[in-house]
Amino acid sequence: MAERYDTPEPFKVDIPERALIDLDERLRRWRPAPAIADNGSWASGTDPDFLAELVEYWRHGYDWQRCQEAINRWPNYLVDIGPQRLHFIREPGTEIEDAPRPLPLVITHGWPGSIVEFLHIIDVLAHPENHGGDPLDAFDVIVPSLPGYGFSAPPVREDGSLGPIGPRAIASLWHKLVTEKLNYGRPYGVQGGDWGAVVSSWLAFDHPKQDESGVLGLHLNMMGLRPGIDLNAAKLSAAEQAWLARMGGTLDDKTAYQRIQATRPQTLGVALSDSPVGLAAWIVEKFHGWSDCGGDPLKRFSMDLLLDNIMVYWLTGTAGTATWLYRGVTEQKPRALPEGARVETPTAFSAFPADIAPAPPKEWIERAFNLRRHTIMPSGGHFAALEEPGLLVEDIRAFFRPLRFGAAND
Repeated sequence: MAERYDTPEPFKVDIPERALIDLDERLRRWRPAPAIADNGSWASGTDPDFLAELVEYWRHGYDWQRCQEAINRWPNYLVDIGPQRLHFIREPGTEIEDAPRPLPLVITHGWPGSIVEFLHIIDVLAHPENHGGDPLDAFDVIVPSLPGYGFSAPPVREDGSLGPIGPRAIASLWHKLVTEKLNYGRPYGVQGGDWGAVVSSWLAFDHPKQDESGVLGLHLNMMGLRPGIDLNAAKLSAAEQAWLARMGGTLDDKTAYQRIQATRPQTLGVALSDSPVGLAAWIVEKFHGWSDCGGDPLKRFSMDLLLDNIMVYWLTGTAGTATWLYRGVTEQKPRALPEGARVETPTAFSAFPADIAPAPPKEWIERAFNLRRHTIMPSGGHFAALEEPGLLVEDIRAFFRPLRFGAAND
């Protein structure tokens, strides 16, 4: 890395034309795989007909410049924290005279998402008055790209070598970003689903609010950490027992990708980094299977949106390094909370019904978190910010409203 960015350096996404020409040539030459005749067009993976339509649109209707401008609309930065280079967006919130300053809020994506998930809610969170809201609800919105994802550099281990790191190590990077690189001398909030939920949960556990720093509140739309309990010894409620029984079958069918990405990320990374259509098939299948789309991804996501997210992986060459996080978490010790411990930071949980797995019962969440708000959403799935942005934003605002004024949230 030639030049160090010890302080955040303004950054603009500027993909060279040759990368787009190379992509077009690969799309033009893509070779469809034989289709399995089965009972459902998505039953064995990405529907071949849907994929063919997506590639056709990608070649003839999609405009990357529109997405690039949507990212560059916000203040983007690069910064080095130790040997790790990170990309993030930071949009300061609206300030009101004689009112507390906007609460810093770190929103973290997961896999196979990216910062694209949040581009359309940054203004809503930072400037509520532009959208019929109360400016007292404004946040300083901070949206980092996970190490190895998008415009962040590949993850770096403690010894300085490239390699997988776990979500707890990323949580430490986020705390340094907020307190040391952005110099916030006040507490902050964190929000996430998928890996973002895991990173945010460790962040709240390791860096809870103390005096003028640390995590004031944690908002999750997926369970971030397992409780530190012995399942064989714990007295579980009927709802918990039923939920655990359901989980096995659901996850067996939907999480085979995790085993591949945790055990052979290097091999898979070659395929995902070399074939744009292969990458699209790998990602789109998750947007189909984990969302509240009733079997048709286009009911929830436009082709432009699906491709924007895929393009962030493709154009940055991070489809391979993004999977390293699955290896990183297997190497992290411990993976779950220590026995008897829980996240004491005030926590909110939004349960979206069509997520990858059924949301746990309230009492299970309370074993791991100091749960102050529990909302069962009427619709939406894994990609909450894309599927139900209004519901998610209102829940975030309602949860943090009393916390930012130092009140309890019961």
